Amino acid sequence: MERPSRQRQQERDTEQETDESTVSCPECDSENIVTDADQELVCEDCGLVLDERNIDRGPEWRAFNHNERQSKSRVGAPITETMHDKGLTTTIDWKDKDAYGRSLSSEKRSQMHRLRKWQERIRTKDAGERNLQFALSEIDRMASALGVPRSVREVASVIYRRALNEDLIRGRSIEGVSTAALYAACRQEGIPRSLDEVADVSRVPQKEIGRTYRYISQELGLELKPVDPKQFVPRFASSLQLSEEVQSKATEIIDVSAEQGLLSGKSPTGFAAAAIYAASLLCNEKKTQREVADVAQVTEVTIRNRYQEQIEAMGFR
Repeated sequence: MERPSRQRQQERDTEQETDESTVSCPECDSENIVTDADQELVCEDCGLVLDERNIDRGPEWRAFNHNERQSKSRVGAPITETMHDKGLTTTIDWKDKDAYGRSLSSEKRSQMHRLRKWQERIRTKDAGERNLQFALSEIDRMASALGVPRSVREVASVIYRRALNEDLIRGRSIEGVSTAALYAACRQEGIPRSLDEVADVSRVPQKEIGRTYRYISQELGLELKPVDPKQFVPRFASSLQLSEEVQSKATEIIDVSAEQGLLSGKSPTGFAAAAIYAASLLCNEKKTQREVADVAQVTEVTIRNRYQEQIEAMGFR
C-alpha cells in the first residue's frame, strides 16, 4: 500500500535537509550551505551555487508593464465578494473580434450579440440574485463616490451577504441595508467617513441609514469601536491646506480634551473640526470657522462650542 503523499513529502524534505547538513563547498570547504529563495543550494561564505534544483512556477512569458501583463495573461481575475457570482461566470467581450484581432463577419457578430444578451440574462437565476446584484452595485457606486479602498468594498459586501443570510433585510430597503453595510465597513477598516458623508452619496435618508446600521451591527455582533476624532484630522487639514504642525497640535488638543472626558457624547467630526480651528489659531495659520465648517460638514455653532471647551481644557483663556 502506498503511503500518503504528505508523509512522502515530509520524508523528502528531511532527506534534503540531511543533504544540506552533510554537503560542503568544493571551493572553500565550508559547510555553511543554505537554500535561498530560488531553492538553490548556495555557499554562504563564497557564494558558489552548488545545486540548481529550482522549478520556476511563474509564467513562461515576461512583461515589463501593466499593459503587457494584461495582454499576455491567460487567467481570470481572482474571486471577489463584490460581485453576486463572485466573478466566476463567463464574460463575453464586447469587441467583435477573434483571437487574432480580426473583425468578425456580420453573421458571427449577430450570433455574438445574441450570446452576449443571453449571457447577461442567465447570470441571475432568480429575484434573490438580482437583488443581491443590485445591492452590490450600489455598494460599489457609493464606495467610488466616497473614494474608499478596495478592501472596504470587500468587507461591505461580506457584511451585506451576512445580513442577507440572517434574513435581516426583510422589511427594509436594499439601498438602506447596503449603505449601512458600507458605513459599518468604513468603521471596521478604520477609514474615517462620517454618517453625513455616506448619506450624501446614498439614496436613502440619514435617519434610516443610522437606524439600519444600529440594527445590523447588533444582530451580526459587529464589534465596532467609537470613532476616533483624530482619524479625521489629516483629511480635514489636507483639504484646508494646513501644515503638519497644525495637524500635530490638533491631535494634541484632542488627546488632552479626551483625557478630561470632554469627548463623551460629542460628534467626532465636530470635535476634530474644532481642534483644527484651535490649532490653526495657535500656529498662526488662521482659518475661519466657516471654512472649517464647510470641510467638516458641521455648523459654526458646533465649532464654537467645542472650541471653547477645548481651549479651557488646554488651560488657555
